[in-house]
Amino acid sequence: MKSIEKLGIWMDYSTAHLMEFSETPFEIETIESKFTHEEKEKKLAKGESFMHHKEQQMHSDYFKKIAKFILNYDKVLLYGPTNAKTELFNILRDDNRFAKIKIHIKETDKMNAHQRQTFMNEHFSSPLYK
Repeated sequence: MKSIEKLGIWMDYSTAHLMEFSETPFEIETIESKFTHEEKEKKLAKGESFMHHKEQQMHSDYFKKIAKFILNYDKVLLYGPTNAKTELFNILRDDNRFAKIKIHIKETDKMNAHQRQTFMNEHFSSPLYK
């Protein structure tokens, strides 16, 4: 029988911290969006429309990188302080490859590495996942 693999992703629009749930959880990957504050300033000089299009393209690339990891797991927790997690969830929901993956979304504040791991542990240790 295949063991259930669980993944926690704390994310905002600039960074995603991916952590596997195990007895000793560890961060397996950090994915950073290429759309930085400096990038935004450069693009604004070229025009609002151009900047908006480029921002959407870079967010799309960022979400695709995260989605590749999610395909390897059965249960996923998306959490963080911005709407990035909801946008990612909406993209995944429209893709049939993610139909059998159970995805939960939780709103949190900014967190350090220890807080992210503790939050993920509490979520996956709840009776919901026993």
